[in-house]
Amino acid sequence: MHGKKWFEISNANEIDSPALLVYPERVKANILTAIKMIGDVNRLRPHVKTHKCAGVVKLMMDAGISKFKCATIAEAEMLGICQAADVLLAYQPLGPKLQRFIALIKKYPETTFSCITDNLISAGEQSNAFMDAGLQVPVYVDLNVGMNRTGIKAGYEALKLYAYCSKAEGFILKGIHAYDGHIRDLDFTVKKKKCDDAFSLVEEMTDKIETLGLPKPMIIAGGSPTFSVHCTRETVECSPGTFIYWDKGYMDLCPEQAFIPAAVLLTRIVSMPVHGKICTDLGHKSVAAENEITKRIFFPGYEWLHALTQSEEHLVLENKTAQQFAPGDILYGLPYHICPTVALYERVQLVENGRAVAEWKNTARDRVISI
Repeated sequence: MHGKKWFEISNANEIDSPALLVYPERVKANILTAIKMIGDVNRLRPHVKTHKCAGVVKLMMDAGISKFKCATIAEAEMLGICQAADVLLAYQPLGPKLQRFIALIKKYPETTFSCITDNLISAGEQSNAFMDAGLQVPVYVDLNVGMNRTGIKAGYEALKLYAYCSKAEGFILKGIHAYDGHIRDLDFTVKKKKCDDAFSLVEEMTDKIETLGLPKPMIIAGGSPTFSVHCTRETVECSPGTFIYWDKGYMDLCPEQAFIPAAVLLTRIVSMPVHGKICTDLGHKSVAAENEITKRIFFPGYEWLHALTQSEEHLVLENKTAQQFAPGDILYGLPYHICPTVALYERVQLVENGRAVAEWKNTARDRVISI
């Protein structure tokens, strides 16, 4: 590899490995790209599951972003600590989680927290809990548009649930949440067609809601892969998350989006067990391992290095070239999936002007902050 790359740092010998490096200037560039794509910062509701970090939230708020989306109580509390104005918990709180959500609302009154619901039983439990707590909580009906993970399918039952929520005590019905994470086509024309077809279910639901005499619902739709489609819908809020750091997976899947990698993994070669093989300290505990082994980490400049085996603390790579390595050598890798990779790190190293100069805590990687 010739010439210094954007991700290389001059003080790598001071950083224990494996380490997650974050480049704030590139993070800022991605924030500006997202705002430019959507055209109206008030329609941007980023998901914080990717970064889980108050430092990143501050950069977003500095750029004018005031609405956020999250999946855990800890992520919601991190946003409350940051005094974010508007936070959607895009996870149906039930049982103990519902009680934690109520405690969260009471502890951070400067933040408006909302949640989702997708069936009458859950909606009843939520309504009763909010009413007992003396709260009026904004709620979105979660619509299943094809992912079949959560949500209620569009149709009579969904309309019945929406009508119930519009009258339920403790609820302030806001609208519809629709996540289409199952749409992951590389061809943008195909992606747009599938996205539009899925969104037509939301539009049909909206029309039926209005025929009931209910207010037109607010709509929160999509994630990262379909952000390039939904951002053009002027009445829809969009909630991409991965854009903030980007990763190899979405670089390959979403070439139409101009985001840039803003986080890399620093790893060291710890052993040279046999000829043609090198072992690094990038094990299961250091990079998301849900994909098959060749789709976990990518080494720019060393594309020929192929992962062979991985265990908790080790990643063995095959080197079929004449490139010589030695124990202690440093490699920089792009994760294929940055979100669960971040969750493996308590902190990130901030890189400015080619040096790691400070740290940010990934506060919301913990299941509990205080609630």
